[in-house]
Amino acid sequence: MEDTAMMQMREMVDRLNEAADAYYNGRNELMTDYEWDALFDQLKKLEEETGTVLEDSPTRNVSADDIAGQKEAHEYAALSLAKTKSPADLAKWADGRKIWISWKLDGLTLVATYDRGRLSRVVTRGDGHTGTNITHLASAVQGIPDRIPYKGHLVIRGEAVISYADFEQFLMESDEDYANPRNLASGSLTLKDPEELRRRKLRWIPFTLVHADEEMNSWGERMHWLQDQGFSPVESEAVDSPQLEEIQTVIDRWTQRVTDGDNPYPVDGLVIVYDDTAYAAGGSVTGHHATRAGYAFKWQDEAAQSTLQYIEWSCAASTITPVAVFEPVQLEGTVVKRASLCNISECERLGIGGKGTEIQVIKANKIIPKVIRVSRTEGMLEIPAVCPVCGRETEIRISPASGTKTLRCTNPGCPAKQLKKFTRFVSKGGMDIDGISEATLSRFVNEGWISGFADIYRLSEHRDEISTLEGFGEKSADNLMNALSKASEIPAGRLIYALSIPLIGPDVAARLLSAYSFADLVRTAETTEDPQVFAHVDGIGPEKSTAFVAWFKDPDNVEELNRLLALVRVTEPVQAEKGDRTENLTFVVTGDVHIWKNRNELKAYIESQGGKVTGSVSKSTDYLINNDLQSVSSKNRKAKELGIPIISEEEFMERFGKVE
Repeated sequence: MEDTAMMQMREMVDRLNEAADAYYNGRNELMTDYEWDALFDQLKKLEEETGTVLEDSPTRNVSADDIAGQKEAHEYAALSLAKTKSPADLAKWADGRKIWISWKLDGLTLVATYDRGRLSRVVTRGDGHTGTNITHLASAVQGIPDRIPYKGHLVIRGEAVISYADFEQFLMESDEDYANPRNLASGSLTLKDPEELRRRKLRWIPFTLVHADEEMNSWGERMHWLQDQGFSPVESEAVDSPQLEEIQTVIDRWTQRVTDGDNPYPVDGLVIVYDDTAYAAGGSVTGHHATRAGYAFKWQDEAAQSTLQYIEWSCAASTITPVAVFEPVQLEGTVVKRASLCNISECERLGIGGKGTEIQVIKANKIIPKVIRVSRTEGMLEIPAVCPVCGRETEIRISPASGTKTLRCTNPGCPAKQLKKFTRFVSKGGMDIDGISEATLSRFVNEGWISGFADIYRLSEHRDEISTLEGFGEKSADNLMNALSKASEIPAGRLIYALSIPLIGPDVAARLLSAYSFADLVRTAETTEDPQVFAHVDGIGPEKSTAFVAWFKDPDNVEELNRLLALVRVTEPVQAEKGDRTENLTFVVTGDVHIWKNRNELKAYIESQGGKVTGSVSKSTDYLINNDLQSVSSKNRKAKELGIPIISEEEFMERFGKVE
């Protein structure tokens, strides 16, 4: 019996370590978080029963990234947190002391050190004791300032993450394949070229102040102090009386935000820490975590059994992705009947077969439907030899970096490869065509109705056919036609953004249009011989100018734009009158607006009057603009905590001027 237990533990340890190695180093996923946690718990239970822990067991060792480069010892060990799925455990751990709850960001931990006001080094977490020095890449990671006001010795631990939106944009613009933002983030730090890393929009978000020469014994005070130094720490909320009921209420509220998609970055749980940092530092070290350093709360994923109906091969961006379509199940309060299988490697790992295959499904981290296990395989997985959209041959490509097998369409002009661009085109920030989701666009592409931007405005030619599609009908078809008509007049800035020109977002478009009319901008880009012709415009620079000009040098792009311009009317931005009504003031705008057309318009006015608009409330914020003055949102709570005035649009207009 003892030998059997040892063999089981050996197998579990090997599987967990292999999966962790792939996870931390940007390679192909070998098991889901759900599977890893379940196997880890089984191993821990077996170790407790036998009283034996293998030397390389993940229960006693910190999983490590293995990024190549100069290895350096951490000044302060980066130990892991104890984990639980029980709010009762958190209440017991808190023991009535004030705590803070924040996101458990799903990225790669980096430790930044500052001396005499300058960044001195950035090191990956590694195994918690030794990491890799990546200081040479720090300038390419957003959120790591080179200089700060504080002149003492400072050590900060934070998470390098990539937002869902930037992840989708990267997949759209590149020929690389990554399963999720975390996979891309960890793979990105193996790059040697800072410019290539910068393109991936990695952002570092501090989650703890490890050391400062100044004495600060409140975790909340430390986070506010970091904000004053120019950092953007992880979002957090104080719980003054952490009884089980109150902790459960806060967890439920934050969990709902995850379910609603109210967080741009991937998270895999919540973190609680003591506000009293002196008390927290007095704990002991058990295994590979400090008993008072913090506690990680992981969601208890709800799983359901279902039966595979068929595999749908969805062609989007550069890959043809297998999607499991199964008998509908209830998960997290919603009906789920589809889940992406990511790639061929994932299908092979799970053992996906054909119709009748029995599967287990979850909504990973409360958001993404995911097949986690195959209970019984029926038939064989059939990989299509031709693209389901354009009919051209397919090919299986193996990534040299991760070994991941993906299916590709060999036709560079396949319309389905433009799906992400079409999605951005119809989005609120783009042409703002109401009622067209990515799934709807995919159906229209597969029907052969959309192969370019202009075709979206020609969907009226297929009105009767649309009304007969499953899930549509006469009313839905009419609503779509009305939305297209309403969106036929478009501001120039939104059109530029909608075209998916690399590096050109709303702010860049606005800056270009502050110097050129739309017609002059297009004409200059088409005819210039100087790719840096727009580099002189404030906030543009050579890289963005080159990207903009390169797009207009492609005759296919110009032809598509001309087709589109024949169907829509472009309006030039009204230049706000320059003034000083908000000079030297910093605002945060949140919630819905009803006097201004949108928050961007209000932001433009504030900036035209010498003010500044930021995304988060800090001590440097002068006013929070929110029409819901009694809101319990995190921004309102933080503003009240810091004594920052919360004003409505009406109050803003009375104090700082009106819309002309």
